[in-house]
Amino acid sequence: MILALAPLGASAEFSGPVRIVDTDTWDVGAVRVRLHGIDAPEAGQPCQRSDGAEWNCGAWATQQTRAQYEGQQAKCEAVTQDHYGRTVARCSVNGVDAGRELVAQGLAFAFRKYSVAYIGTEQAAIAQQRGVHEGRVDPPWVYRNSQRAPQRDRTCQIKGNISSNGERIFHVPGQQFYARTRISEQKGERWFCNAAEARRKGWRAAYR
Repeated sequence: MILALAPLGASAEFSGPVRIVDTDTWDVGAVRVRLHGIDAPEAGQPCQRSDGAEWNCGAWATQQTRAQYEGQQAKCEAVTQDHYGRTVARCSVNGVDAGRELVAQGLAFAFRKYSVAYIGTEQAAIAQQRGVHEGRVDPPWVYRNSQRAPQRDRTCQIKGNISSNGERIFHVPGQQFYARTRISEQKGERWFCNAAEARRKGWRAAYR
């Protein structure tokens, strides 16, 4: 996430090995970098596949990015600095613009608030249903805004929990583990109003 930009001064170039923090935040050598012009799904952000099943697209996008770029050498040009102290930069790996490539693969969005450079690339990824564009996905800034405001209808009492092995299980009031089950919407867990809705979304009932 990036909220505000501060002037950086003269353009600065730097390079180094890549360590992936998440899709749009990298460590390049000793520099914490926020890739300029893109915004990626948040950790725990749910998306919906074309068959209606939900999945954690934020974690998936980070995994895909790490598989491609972890340990690679990146060359970057600093643009500015955000209020977290990260260097906002354009980076390339093997001569290819990493931000553009991430958008092209459907792992990130064109961050129109800060740059129009990747809009055409994003439109092509959407048309080809690449990456997170396979089904329904909220742009990361829309998802973040939705998490800041109270969303849950308090009459919806069914808890949709994700187990340690990734299984999606729902608990209804009165079941053995209902009271101790905690819901973290940031991890993709959620509340349901009825069991039919939960099953439709790909969750199974708890056995106890």
